Amino acid sequence: MSFRFSTILLALALPVAAVETAHAQQPNIEQVGAAAQANLNALVSGSPTVVPRGGSEATKGSPYADNRWLPARLRMTNNVPLAPVPLKYDVLNQRLLMRPVNRPNDSLQLDDRLLASFELEESTLVGTRKRTFRRFTEAPVPAQRAEYVEVLHQGKYALLKRYGKALRKADYQGAYSTDRRYDEIEDKPTYYLRRPDGSVEPVKLTLKAMQAAAPELASALKAAPKSSSAKTDAEWAAVLAAADK
Repeated sequence: MSFRFSTILLALALPVAAVETAHAQQPNIEQVGAAAQANLNALVSGSPTVVPRGGSEATKGSPYADNRWLPARLRMTNNVPLAPVPLKYDVLNQRLLMRPVNRPNDSLQLDDRLLASFELEESTLVGTRKRTFRRFTEAPVPAQRAEYVEVLHQGKYALLKRYGKALRKADYQGAYSTDRRYDEIEDKPTYYLRRPDGSVEPVKLTLKAMQAAAPELASALKAAPKSSSAKTDAEWAAVLAAADK
């Protein structure tokens, strides 16, 4: 089957194969303004194509930061308004996939060259949680500065999460194989603490490591509720919010 790719004024987006059945029943997001929707339509115009997807029977693990289609608000560097759209961050392939409201059975690859950040909205038992992802502009490794990091805490200090994925191919041939008959996508996240001077340092989610990375907050971190038992992203974001006032 051949496909035609449309050249558009704002960007080029390549639609991906049909969305997984498990997510097909999620409701569409309301459009916000005709101009914003028109800009979004321009951004994702294109023709259908097929690309490999993670999470199939032959692959364990997921290429996405979050497997769900979550409502997202996009912030462009040129301040062009865009309507909200369901989004996935494909970390393994370093791309953003979006599902347009007028084509719910397709997913499309976003040309994100003009994208500065995006905000995902996640429904919880107590309301809506907003998750901000931005460019890792201060990354110690220059090649990573175009990637996205999730901002777990933002204050005088910032706690950033860089999602990492590694693909391990099946290994079942040869005398010294491990007899692993499936590809596996492994999670390899890295956390960074951004200091007030703009420098960043990789940090483990432990009290001792946090105190070493931010000695000015050592006492406040120790005094923060649950700092000695915090383990998850959300728990450490709460600890830093209490200490970084």
